[in-house]
Amino acid sequence: MRLPPRPDLQWKDDGTPVDERVGDVYYSVEDGLEEARAVFLSGCGLPEGWQGRPSFTIGELGFGTGLNFLAAWQLWQQTRGEAGWLHFVSFEGFPLDREDVEQALKPWPELSELSAKLCENWPVRAKGVRQIVWAEERLTLTLHVGLIEDTLPQSRFKADAWFLDGFSPAKNEAMWDERLWPLIAERSASGARAGTFTVAGAVRRGLASAGFEVERVPGFGRKRQRLEARYARDAAAVSGVLGRAQTSAKRVAVIGAGISGACLGYTLQRRGLDVTLFDTADGPARGTSGNPLALVMPRLDAGDTVQARLLIDAYLAAQQFYRGLPGVEQTEVFHRPRDMKEADRFAKVLADPPLGLDQLEAVRDGGVLHKGAMIVRPSLLLPALLKGINVQWGRLAEVDIEARSVNGEGFDAVILADGWHMQNTLPEFGLTGRLGQVDWIESDVDAPPSALAAGHYALASGQQRLWGATFEGHGGEQPEVSEIARQANAEALDELAPYWFQELRRAEVYSRSGVRATTADRLPLIGAVPDVAALIEKRSVLERRQWKPLAVQCDREGIYAAGGYGSRGFTWAPWAASVLAAELTGDPMPARVEALEAVAPIRQILRDLKRGVI
Repeated sequence: MRLPPRPDLQWKDDGTPVDERVGDVYYSVEDGLEEARAVFLSGCGLPEGWQGRPSFTIGELGFGTGLNFLAAWQLWQQTRGEAGWLHFVSFEGFPLDREDVEQALKPWPELSELSAKLCENWPVRAKGVRQIVWAEERLTLTLHVGLIEDTLPQSRFKADAWFLDGFSPAKNEAMWDERLWPLIAERSASGARAGTFTVAGAVRRGLASAGFEVERVPGFGRKRQRLEARYARDAAAVSGVLGRAQTSAKRVAVIGAGISGACLGYTLQRRGLDVTLFDTADGPARGTSGNPLALVMPRLDAGDTVQARLLIDAYLAAQQFYRGLPGVEQTEVFHRPRDMKEADRFAKVLADPPLGLDQLEAVRDGGVLHKGAMIVRPSLLLPALLKGINVQWGRLAEVDIEARSVNGEGFDAVILADGWHMQNTLPEFGLTGRLGQVDWIESDVDAPPSALAAGHYALASGQQRLWGATFEGHGGEQPEVSEIARQANAEALDELAPYWFQELRRAEVYSRSGVRATTADRLPLIGAVPDVAALIEKRSVLERRQWKPLAVQCDREGIYAAGGYGSRGFTWAPWAASVLAAELTGDPMPARVEALEAVAPIRQILRDLKRGVI
C-alpha cells in the first residue's frame, strides 16, 4: 500500500491515546509532558547542550503526537540565544491525523500556542520526507514518514541528541531492531546524547554495540529506571551516503532570479546566508517565470518508484512553501486523461493512491481531482520572495567556475539557476530546450480560481483566463510568439471546454513564449556540479561501485546547479531550494538519499561515462 497506514487509535477513559496495533499508550498516563522533559530533554543534557551552538540537531524515533517535539520547542524558546538553529528530525511509520493530534495535546494548555502552529502545518498523509520551517523561531522539523527499516537508511543528517521513543520494545520490535543501532551510530555526532524510557536488555546491548556508553538512571512515574547514553566514538565527517560536514559557505551567488533563483534566495536568506542574485532582466517575473498565471499540480505515477516518490515530495514541498505567500491561491484541478494510456495510469493510481482523499479523488470519465493544487501569479509572488535580497538586475553574470566568482567577485558558493541559459556555462549536462507558449485574455467577470487539465491546461482567476502550453522542440533561436502555437492551444482549449471558452472569441488574446530546459530523463539537476576530468580518472572506482551518483566525491567545490525543471518550475523550485540550503549549511537533508541520487547533476556525466561517450 502506497499510503502510510494509520494507527489503530483508541482513547482510554482518561483521554490518553492508545495504538491498539501494539497495545501501548503514546505517552505516560501520569503526565506525558513531564515525562518528555525528564526522559528526553534532561536525559540528553538540554538545554545546556545547545547553548552557544550555531546549530543543534535532535533525532527522534517515533514522532507520534509530536509531544516531544513541542516540549523541545518550548524549551528552545525559553533558553535559545541570539543565534543558533534547532533541527528536529523524526521518523514515523503510522502517522496520526491532525484532528487526533489536536485532541491528544489538549491536556497541556501551556503548549496550546505551539501545538496550534504544529497542527496548522500538520503534514499531508503520504510517505516521504516532509519539512516545516519556522524561520522566526530558528526551528526546522524534518519528518520521515514510512516504516523505520525503509526511512532511517535513506536519511542524511548528524544528530547531537536522540529521543528513542518508539513504544515498548516488547510490543513494537521493529523500532528497536538490532539492525537500526549501526544506522543510529552513523548518524550521531561525536558526544551525542541519547535518552529513552526503557531499560530493556536488548536496547542496552544495542546502544553499547553501536558505540554508546549506557547508564541506568531513576525513571519517571511508575518506571523505576530509564537509560541515558553518550556516543563515545569519534564521528567521522559526514561523507558518501550521509553527505558532507557543515560547510563554511556564508556568501552565496545565485545566477537567475526566476522562480528557481527566487526560491533559493528566499530560503537561503531565511537560513542566515548572505545572498546575491544576478539576472539580465530589468525586474522580477520577466523571463520564463513571468507568465500571468502558473499552475502547481502533481504528476502521479502508477508505480511506487523513486521518481514517483520524488515527484510527490516536490509537490507537497511546494504546497507547504507557497501557503500564505502573496499571489498564491489554492484550487482544485479537474484532470482528464488525454488518451487510453493515461486513463490506465490514472486507474492504477486510484487503485493504490499515494495521497489521501484530502488531496486526491476520482471523478467522472476516469479523471482525477487534485484538491491541493495552486494557481500562482508570478508578478506578485516573485517580488515577495525577493524582498530584502540583493538582486543585481540587468547584469550579465560572468561566472568563473574555477575561481568561484561572478563578474570578478568571489563567493563561497555559486548556484546556477538560470534555466536554459545554464547550457552556456555547463554544456556537459546536455540540456534540451523546449518552446512553450501560453495565451490569455482579460475578462470583465471575476472568477474564483479554477483549473482544468488534460495535457494542456486552462486556468481562471479573477479577471484572467489563461490556457496552454505548447511543448515544442527548440533549436536555440530566440523564443517568439507563434500563430501555429496559438492555434494548437486553441484546439486544446476546445477539447478542455472551460465555461469561459466562448468568451475568448470576442476578446483580445495575448500570448507569451519561453524556453524550458529539460534533461534526458526528465528529472531536474539539483546539487553539486561535477568535475568531469576527475570523474574520468575515477572510472574504475565508479565501475566497482556500480556507477552510483553519490559513490565518489568529484565536485567542483562550491558550484551547484538548480534547473532542468521542464514545465514544472513552480513545483520543483521550493524543494530544490530546501535541498541546496541543507547542502550549503550542513543541515539535515529534507530528502531521501535515493531522491538525491536521482536528481544529482553527476548522473548525466556517469551515464555518458558508462556508455563510453566520454
